[in-house]
Amino acid sequence: MRLYVSALVIALATAGCAQLPPLDGISPQALQGHVSFLASDLLEGRGTPSRGQDVAVEYIAAQFRRAGLEPAGDDGYFQTAAWQYAERKADDVSLTVSAGGTSIEVPGAAVSGNFLDPVTLAATPAVFMTWKDALDNSEAANGKVLVVPAAPVPGAARVLQEKLKGKPALVIMIDREKRHGAGSGGWLVDPEQPVAKGAPPVLVLQAPDAAATLEQGGAMVSARVAAPALRPVKLRNVVGVLRGSDPQLKSTYVLLTAHHDHVGIRNGEIYNGANDDASGVVSIIEIANALAAHKERPRRSIAFMTLFGEELGLLGAKYYARHPVFPLKDTVANINLEQLGRTDDSEGAKINAVAMTGFDYSTVSDTLRKASERTGVRLWKHPTYSDQFFSRADNQALADVGVPAHTLSVAYAFPDYHGKDDTWDKLDYDNMARVTRMLAVGVYELANDRVRPTWTNAPKAAGYAAKGRALQAAQ
Repeated sequence: MRLYVSALVIALATAGCAQLPPLDGISPQALQGHVSFLASDLLEGRGTPSRGQDVAVEYIAAQFRRAGLEPAGDDGYFQTAAWQYAERKADDVSLTVSAGGTSIEVPGAAVSGNFLDPVTLAATPAVFMTWKDALDNSEAANGKVLVVPAAPVPGAARVLQEKLKGKPALVIMIDREKRHGAGSGGWLVDPEQPVAKGAPPVLVLQAPDAAATLEQGGAMVSARVAAPALRPVKLRNVVGVLRGSDPQLKSTYVLLTAHHDHVGIRNGEIYNGANDDASGVVSIIEIANALAAHKERPRRSIAFMTLFGEELGLLGAKYYARHPVFPLKDTVANINLEQLGRTDDSEGAKINAVAMTGFDYSTVSDTLRKASERTGVRLWKHPTYSDQFFSRADNQALADVGVPAHTLSVAYAFPDYHGKDDTWDKLDYDNMARVTRMLAVGVYELANDRVRPTWTNAPKAAGYAAKGRALQAAQ
């Protein structure tokens, strides 16, 4: 493989292309070594916040230091966020659902609420609505308990608190697929993003019997929720920069990101998060090593960043978008890496290929397609997930402020997604190395191109294109 990669670089140089970085250092063994540590039991699933995540970010910073990246945070390689962690004890939440003379006491592990004010609710009528009806007609539940199904998006409870027009006494979100947190665990409080005054409290329910009773109608709900205990926490994005070579363009940036968090420990079991997203993090580490070792720097600078709290609603990416280390108007593109190691996609094996979200939304795909052709790793658009998953990864936070931003993945869905068996030994490191080399070429070429990427006229890109124009005009 090393002979093949070296021959590829020589051939490209001979053909008149820019001299590309040496890629043979991006090896299966190097990738496996990083993943096996970041996804080890020692790091306890890298929950946000946790001791394991603290170890992970120190390890990533050490790798950036080893590569020779320039530290770019407010604390060396760290961009820090001072938040709070709120936590209730197991007996701080009680919920009773009654109907037809029968009462169901919901166990504490099956109900949670990420709000700060205490709640005491005597037997109160419950009203079940679809998500759409709740957003359009929640006034019908004024003073009552509004019951809705969970939406498959991060931060669904926050959406309800911000969007409901009515004034229910309590909202219960039925979470049959367990997409949202439940139990007596804690949650993060961002002091910059307070819940609107008067917003209804939202409880997440993961109890099938109680959920079925609430869905049938005619139920009464009693609830008691104590105020949580609060403690300060420091969350960290990790960021290093490789400065460009062009006197003017080096002050513009290609941002390469992945999230270093996973879901931590659940029910006493460690969820290691090898593919999601230790794989993306270690690809960034190895791309940084390869590009920093290259004698010929690209014209633009490349910022390498790993982010906290993606699993909790893109928290680290949203924080960065509000507090950019590099000016947003000078950030020409964001390439976000997710799930690069598993090839056993639910739709069939994905070998020698990488998919891109929002494929038609910007001209980033044009440059990455050239890298695909040069390396033999196929860049492709999933007919459904390319658009559907655009908003479900950290790229969304950058796109929302106008930066052309996309996520690259090998498998969109794999058997152990958010499961305890997403372990390091199940990754295809040979394939991951090929994909990472292709991404190294693509990122290098994006940074070396004198022409910055732009949003296209694709209908679904119109809002992002408008934000991009506003970004350039305002700064």
